[in-house]
Amino acid sequence: MASVPRCNRLALRIAVLVAGVVLSASIALIVLLPTPRWAIALMVTVVAGSAAYGAAYAVIGRRLELAQATLRETRKRRFEALATLPRANARDELDELVYQAHRMGRTLQLEIERLEQLENYRREFLGDVSHELQTPIFAISGFAETLLDGAMEDENVRHRFVEKIGANAHRLTTLTRDLAEISRIETGELKMTAEPFDLKPIAEETAEALETMARDRGVDLTCQIPQTLQPVIGDRDRIRQVLANLVENAVKYGEPGGHVELIIRRLSDKSVQIAVVDDGIGIPSEAIPRLTERFFRVDKSRSREQGGTGLGLAIVKHILEAHGTRLEIVSRPGYGSKFTFELPTERF
Repeated sequence: MASVPRCNRLALRIAVLVAGVVLSASIALIVLLPTPRWAIALMVTVVAGSAAYGAAYAVIGRRLELAQATLRETRKRRFEALATLPRANARDELDELVYQAHRMGRTLQLEIERLEQLENYRREFLGDVSHELQTPIFAISGFAETLLDGAMEDENVRHRFVEKIGANAHRLTTLTRDLAEISRIETGELKMTAEPFDLKPIAEETAEALETMARDRGVDLTCQIPQTLQPVIGDRDRIRQVLANLVENAVKYGEPGGHVELIIRRLSDKSVQIAVVDDGIGIPSEAIPRLTERFFRVDKSRSREQGGTGLGLAIVKHILEAHGTRLEIVSRPGYGSKFTFELPTERF
């Protein structure tokens, strides 16, 4: 059974007001009119009131009902229903009211969706942190218990287990350092200082610092840097950190006999491009968009074996975004990877 639509109270009040005015005007004439004309005066009053109600409902009532429906759906979080409600053209203040109510609903919908995403992200992040911390902690605990249970008497076992305890302790230290670093960057606590500096010596120092690691892994590490290079604009220490992360990753995941190259070249008088290129294992195309996510690893077992925390590229991403640039990644499994970003040069 269909429900009977309610009378619009605002339109009814306007109609009663108009009818009252018409009736008041008619009363002044009623005394002068013959008795048969009284019915005509009353009919005019009823017609005027009805016309006023119809006009008020058409001009005001419908739009107020639309505003009420918009706010009701917003309050009940039925945001999908907002798309089915008619839109009002901004002809007057009532249309503006309806428009703002609809806009508020859409804004609230986006904000709730953002908060839900943040909550999911927080839960996922806490789970990842818990897992990453548990692995070295359990390893340290297991090795220590084995030593205490009698393995300490065997010099070879003792030495090997102490080395493993030290390696896992180092991993814990690195993980907590990287977590603190990325937290400081994301909250804005860690400020970037943009000033001109020479990029060439920083790149060469980075390569020299990782040369031993590359040699131990059988990877050839080289630099290709112009002899003359304009100063770039950025935070010297943070860009050094970016270079160290990218080169270290390339060396870690390179194959014995492979090659890693740090390349810097001028794009124009206004910018330079920094690239770290390797001929290592490469990255599947579906994994590339997620590489800068916290704790994301293409090969989890190999990453942990290499001692990675899964936060290095996330830190790189945030540092570069703070510099107004971004990390570009091109890779193909079996053919290696190329990580590039740009920095502006000093303007004279």
